[in-house]
Amino acid sequence: MTRLLTFPDSQHQVLSIRAKALVFDDPASRALLAQAERVAASDATVLIIGETGTGKELIARHIHHCSGRRGPFLAVNCGAFTEQLVEAELFGHEAGAYTGATSARAGWFEAAAEGTLFLDEIGDLPLSVQVKLLRVLQERQVVRIGSRKPIDVRVRLVAATNVRLEQAVAAGHFRADLYYRLSVATLQLSNLAQRPGDILALAEHFIGVYSRRLGLSDVRISPEARDALLAYAWPGNIRELENVIHYALIICRDACITREDLQLHAIARPSSAQPVPVAAHADGGDEEMLERVFERLFDEAPQALHARVESALIRAAYRHCHHNQVHTAALLGITRNVLRTHLKRLGLLPPARTLPAPLIDEQPVPPRLHAAA
Repeated sequence: MTRLLTFPDSQHQVLSIRAKALVFDDPASRALLAQAERVAASDATVLIIGETGTGKELIARHIHHCSGRRGPFLAVNCGAFTEQLVEAELFGHEAGAYTGATSARAGWFEAAAEGTLFLDEIGDLPLSVQVKLLRVLQERQVVRIGSRKPIDVRVRLVAATNVRLEQAVAAGHFRADLYYRLSVATLQLSNLAQRPGDILALAEHFIGVYSRRLGLSDVRISPEARDALLAYAWPGNIRELENVIHYALIICRDACITREDLQLHAIARPSSAQPVPVAAHADGGDEEMLERVFERLFDEAPQALHARVESALIRAAYRHCHHNQVHTAALLGITRNVLRTHLKRLGLLPPARTLPAPLIDEQPVPPRLHAAA
């Protein structure tokens, strides 16, 4: 029996890179589901940690559904707002509070009254907003911009991040007191490659979804294709698996997905799912190599060495991640706002454009958790 978690509307898409289904066949996934359901019964703030595309919002929705809260589930992507707008979006504003505020508006905390507010990419919040968020969590009150009147809010907060917040704290990009406040209950979502028992079940689910849309029936996966799916590293996690299956269904013949139909990059999963830390390399490995490079630079006595090293690091990481800001920030262990500041300074960002409509999800309908044969 496969347990499956999906969004209420299978056509509904808020973030193109998010996972739209979770299964719980792998032992690690079953343990996570049990932990999430135990946490749901409390009012504790929850911090969900996991890479992009691992299903953090689906877990947050399931926590809300199991909590029995009467209010809505609202999802907000903190990385979708500029630093100037994020405070008004979260806490609201009064008429005339700033240029363009022609009328009063409630923030997301007020809108989620009696329900759950899911803050995705919490690490992207500016430090000034982190201070106010900490106060809201402590006092359960918000003060709109331009007002002095506190408003009581009864909201369950679930936050998510794809960067290591403890590293952001050490670097001074995230407040330690807010981190401890958020991590009352922490759920760690493993990468898809680290829960191989879910891979084929998810593939079968997406085959069913896209077969119906494409008018196909009785599509099967060849044994060679199954082996390829299990051997792949899945750097894009569940979202990448969905795209791979979708494309394979478009080009496959005779209702059979073969190894050749899977557009997989040449990235095989290592024998151990756990990454090898840098310190484990012989003789200091990468750290010693870096120190030798720095020693040569010190001997040359170049001007503004720190700025040059920082610039080279940012440029190289951004190029390595194919100019993806989310992945670059995760690689460097910094928030996307901090990364964007560096990219602007280095002239690596295109000219500013009109801010698109906020990426939010106001659907109060709980996720579907059901059994599939």
